[in-house]
Amino acid sequence: QVQLVESGGGLVQAGDSLRLSCAASGRTFSSYVMGWFRQAPGKEREFVATISRNGGRISYADSVKGRFTISRASAKNTVYLQMNDLKPEDTAVYYCAAYGGTATLPISRGVYDYWGQGTQVTVSS
Repeated sequence: QVQLVESGGGLVQAGDSLRLSCAASGRTFSSYVMGWFRQAPGKEREFVATISRNGGRISYADSVKGRFTISRASAKNTVYLQMNDLKPEDTAVYYCAAYGGTATLPISRGVYDYWGQGTQVTVSS
């Protein structure tokens, strides 16, 4: 069992930056691929970024590539999402998720095993 707790969301203006954190419980953090997803009102939850178990491989959604950076700190059992040059269309609830299967960088929300409660990010124009 893994428990995930996100933090760092808030209300910012377009062009600002935010860093989201996701703290994981348990001693098996390094066993999981970690991902970030987001869900805007009235839309489905969508993939944002994912990072491999050792942090050596990363994948991003095209909409955030070049602006967002995912990273993980195994010593802190934490995964981060640095978000720069935020846009109003980035407004959503952001969720972190943990995947314990065999795929390297899964982008489908349906395969992730554990989810956090989400943190709201609102970007005003």
